[in-house]
Amino acid sequence: MSGVFFWQAQQEYRKLHDLELANRQKLQEAQLRLREQEKILDRLRTDPAYVERVIRQRLGYAKPDEFIFRIRE
Repeated sequence: MSGVFFWQAQQEYRKLHDLELANRQKLQEAQLRLREQEKILDRLRTDPAYVERVIRQRLGYAKPDEFIFRIRE
């Protein structure tokens, strides 16, 4: 009887250990994404040329003397 209990406890421990490893991996990935986003946010706050490039790329803005050609495939 105690052998069955020990076996069940060991199985539960393995499951929890595997879950912990998976959660640690997810946490590391989330921390990496956060650091990358913080770098982007810092550049948006401090680098006007970067802000201009982002606005042009994402929103399709142009200077008054420029033309934007959009080609649909």
